[in-house]
Amino acid sequence: MIPKTHKSRKSSRYSGERGTSLQILHSTMKWLHIEQIAAKLWDTYSALLSHQAMILAMNSSFVDPLIQFESQLSIIESTFKMLCSIPTLDTVKDMGKNEDDKEDLELLYRTIFNLFEDTLLMLVYKDLYKLQILKEMITWMNQESSFLQERAMTIISRVLSFASRKVKGYTSVDAPCLGVLAAELSLLCTHSDPSITQQASLGMYHLLCIAKCQNADTVKTANAKNERYMENSLPIPPAGIEYLPKILQQDKTKIAQNIGQALLPGLLTDFVWSLLIKIPLPNVTTAYEAAILLTLTLEYYAQKITMVSKIMDEIYKQLQENSSPSMKQVLLWLITLLTRTSPKKVIFHLMDYSVPANSTLILMWQAAGLESQVAPQVLKTILLILKGKPGEKHKIMVQRRRLSVDSVNMMPVAASQALSTLLPLKSYKKAVAQFFPQLLMALLLQQFYSSEVKLLTKNTVCYAQEALRTLLTCSGLQEVDSALKKKNCWSQFSQTLFHHHSVYLIAKTLSEHKFPQFPETLRYLYKLSVEDPRRSEDMVITIIFLTELLNNFFKDPFPEEFLSLFRNWVNDPNPAVCKLSLQKIATMAPVINESNAGIRSMAIRHFGELLQDMSHHTRVLNDLVIDSLVPLILFLEDTEKRVFQACMYTLEVCASSLHWFTTHLLSDEYYSYELVVLDICNNILVSHKQYITELLSDALGYLRSSRAYLRRASIILVGYFTKLSGHLLLKDEIEVISEAIDRELQDEDPVIVGLAKKTQAILQDITNRMTSSNIKQCFQRIFNTFYIKRLKPLYYYNLTCDLNISSMKDSEFNSKKADEEVENEDISE
Repeated sequence: MIPKTHKSRKSSRYSGERGTSLQILHSTMKWLHIEQIAAKLWDTYSALLSHQAMILAMNSSFVDPLIQFESQLSIIESTFKMLCSIPTLDTVKDMGKNEDDKEDLELLYRTIFNLFEDTLLMLVYKDLYKLQILKEMITWMNQESSFLQERAMTIISRVLSFASRKVKGYTSVDAPCLGVLAAELSLLCTHSDPSITQQASLGMYHLLCIAKCQNADTVKTANAKNERYMENSLPIPPAGIEYLPKILQQDKTKIAQNIGQALLPGLLTDFVWSLLIKIPLPNVTTAYEAAILLTLTLEYYAQKITMVSKIMDEIYKQLQENSSPSMKQVLLWLITLLTRTSPKKVIFHLMDYSVPANSTLILMWQAAGLESQVAPQVLKTILLILKGKPGEKHKIMVQRRRLSVDSVNMMPVAASQALSTLLPLKSYKKAVAQFFPQLLMALLLQQFYSSEVKLLTKNTVCYAQEALRTLLTCSGLQEVDSALKKKNCWSQFSQTLFHHHSVYLIAKTLSEHKFPQFPETLRYLYKLSVEDPRRSEDMVITIIFLTELLNNFFKDPFPEEFLSLFRNWVNDPNPAVCKLSLQKIATMAPVINESNAGIRSMAIRHFGELLQDMSHHTRVLNDLVIDSLVPLILFLEDTEKRVFQACMYTLEVCASSLHWFTTHLLSDEYYSYELVVLDICNNILVSHKQYITELLSDALGYLRSSRAYLRRASIILVGYFTKLSGHLLLKDEIEVISEAIDRELQDEDPVIVGLAKKTQAILQDITNRMTSSNIKQCFQRIFNTFYIKRLKPLYYYNLTCDLNISSMKDSEFNSKKADEEVENEDISE
């Protein structure tokens, strides 16, 4: 009879290795006669003793830990397969000839499994890292018969129980396999076999106890941060209360909640990953259970996931394969859950795929945009990406990038395409309204880069333009889109030469339709303009767009904030930026005839200050100054002294810039409106005669003014411009001017009537010298270009007998100088 040395296993447990070599030898000698009855059982027992010795020897050696683990895992796998090859306990007992043989055979059978369990205990006692073996055991176990599954599950549960007792009181535990092991156990907690479910739930309970000891402070902090994500979840046992194994049986929600709470972010990520890679498995039941657990975990604890990119890649891979419709919906919902807590990570990764996006990627975008509460964060991330310029080379190459041209940044193109998918979504309606100005300008800039992108990707589709049109449509601006289409704006944008004009058309059309987003758009443009300098081409687009909006919405002088912007841009090192600011400054002069004296004087003086700031840009400046002369001249007659002084100041700046000799006439001592007009006209004759007809047209516009002093001043200016350009005017043009002056003959102001009569006389004199034939007029026009008679005062308006003689002489000197310069110019021609 064999002594029952292993019947009292629990009492013989110890903290390290169980039993001694002497005890094992004693038992072995007692069982020698069994070899003849059950050779297979005996061979397995002998092999286990040998394997255990080898494993113990490795534990005591200085072998590299990784090599040691791999070798021990290989031995354990070999041992496990040997266990799988032995018959069931009932079959073994039937081999006995009598009751004693049957009892000895059963004891040997149980001893074999106990020996295997002891080996695992010794490994785990030495190093908790080797709990990884249990995960591999579950994989092997799932391939075997159910009777062995139950036995193996019992062993796994006991080893975990031993490990949980071992780590009690530890503040830190090195067990990196807990995540993947938890994934395997969670699936077994819902097994169809109750005995396996019971052991799996016990094992899960012990695993969670180990997880609690990994880093108590980290878990406490993480749980505090996660409370807001758990408001709608089922109650979770507090950290100070022991987990109840029963709640882990068949209740997937409780399993997911407890695992999500207990595991640290890295381990929870392993848990999620292990479940994710089971979804495409042929075993439908396993795939279904994994999908449910995965969804529930991310529902409550997606914010703890660290390897979002890796998970996104796996989801993309599975969606690309022949997944069932139901599983595709699960995978897409996972993206929605990840976006809910990590929108920036998800969006950046989605934009990192190759361009253009395929149908799978578009489905992923739609999933990411499913929930309205994260729409603002998603759009913020996309706007951040749109700050980049497509085609720019990366300073640091990232090995994992999947772009078709790895050295360049194509994420802005992907972001533009994504917006065409996201903006129409109902969940994004509010966010689109919130970020309209930012999206509008970002897409305008991206559209500007589209020609370069087309060369790079060989793609004829402009995704930025598609997104921009989608933005207009989704923002209630369908009529703007239609109007731009009629103006051929969208087709012009594809041509490099029309980029700036297309930006102008968009701003003008938005203004014409009184788009309701104007106030916030203007605020954003101002913010954009005062921020740190960006690319010069970005600034050009911004100035064009801002300028046109200001032209259409501000009839009064601009606020000081915008005037300072243009003053700064005048000195921009980029010539294009400087030129645009100069053009805008030139268009500011017409607004000085509105509102009241304070506004007029402020506008005129600001204009002069801006001209002073850009005085070194002579070549570009001169022509623009000429365009602004008429209102500056006319408002010299303003009844408010501050307006007069502002005009004097600004005209002095103009005269200095154009190298005219009128400065002395703009002082109070020598001032005479007609002499100033006479001198300016003579200077125009010398240097800018090509502008005379345009200036005449501007002056005619002021004859309709409600202010008498402006009508008086404009009649005088029209008279001088007509006298100067009489040789350039056709008979029909003279008739138009004459009709305008005739209306002034009915004015209530007798001074205006008198000035109008003198002007009519000038016009009649010009008409009398004209020939009747249009052809003759043209020849006369050409001939008169080479000879122009110098001008002298025509009206003697407000000129008294005691007029300063030196002023008259200076004026006549300038007129004579003008004649000489014209004659020299004629000779050269």
